[in-house]
Amino acid sequence: MLLKATQNKLKKLKYRLFWQENNLQNKMKKIKAASLMTAIKTPYRPDGDVDLESYDHLVEAQIKHGVEGLIVCGTTGEGHLMDWEEHLMLIAHSVNKFGNRLIIVGNTGSNNTREALKGTKYGFAFGMDAALQINPYYGKTSEAGLKEHFQRVLDLGPTIIYNVPGRTGQDLQPDLIEELAQHPNLIGVKECAGNERMAHYEAQGIACWSGNDDQCFEGRHRHGSHGVISVTSNLIPGLMRRLIDSDDPELDARLQPLMAWLFHVPSPNALNTVLSMTGAIQPVFRLPYSPVDLQARQEIIDLLKAFEPEDWVGSGLELMEDEQFILCA
Repeated sequence: MLLKATQNKLKKLKYRLFWQENNLQNKMKKIKAASLMTAIKTPYRPDGDVDLESYDHLVEAQIKHGVEGLIVCGTTGEGHLMDWEEHLMLIAHSVNKFGNRLIIVGNTGSNNTREALKGTKYGFAFGMDAALQINPYYGKTSEAGLKEHFQRVLDLGPTIIYNVPGRTGQDLQPDLIEELAQHPNLIGVKECAGNERMAHYEAQGIACWSGNDDQCFEGRHRHGSHGVISVTSNLIPGLMRRLIDSDDPELDARLQPLMAWLFHVPSPNALNTVLSMTGAIQPVFRLPYSPVDLQARQEIIDLLKAFEPEDWVGSGLELMEDEQFILCA
């Protein structure tokens, strides 16, 4: 009798493990199939707190135009300006509100391995589909330290590694990524080191998303990348959907000046400004981010007038005066 009960328990345990493994594999396939994910902006209220109502409107606009996933609390989402309580709250909110319609990737990386592990454990407990993990920045570390850092966060669940040397000061080399790709939880790489690097990874069977909007058309249609994790799609999600889906050099040429404007100052300063000007968010900035100057604001009005009003997120377009912007510490 005892033996039979034990056998039944083992059978149930095996079934549960099989179901979990199968579910994990299906989830990773779904993420790899996503060609357009948005590094979603985090909006604020005048008191400086996260504006969930505006956030939900931004996300609905992404869904409407066919975006497949969100990076929550990434660089564009200003996770580095949040405490962990509100950082994880926004990941949990995104899962609960949109997890059945979008892939939710939580940026739970850190330059502190202990902090990255803790944040990532909570993120997965709240139901995020995957973690975005950056290499330790500022203090940086050795090759051996990088391997240990990534191996430990990869052990926690599905992961996209983010290589952005312009922000971290350290370029993750192909030898390291190819070794980490042996880990079953590595989904792929968000790569900012150019299309040749992405083509190399794709040839090795490592999924790559462009981290540079201005290169994503060539990356997708000439170098075989999986797609883009985009800043620009916050503003023009439908046009970015077309850019990724269609081999249309004319559209790419039309969008290049707009992309250049969004990155003419360190991102997301310009994005925050234009979304305020279109009425998509309240004109509130968390310092040290601040609005671009009046001349640049006039430039984006001129650029957007080359498109239809329904092409951009928001209800209008206003030049705005300096005093209309609110800066919060």
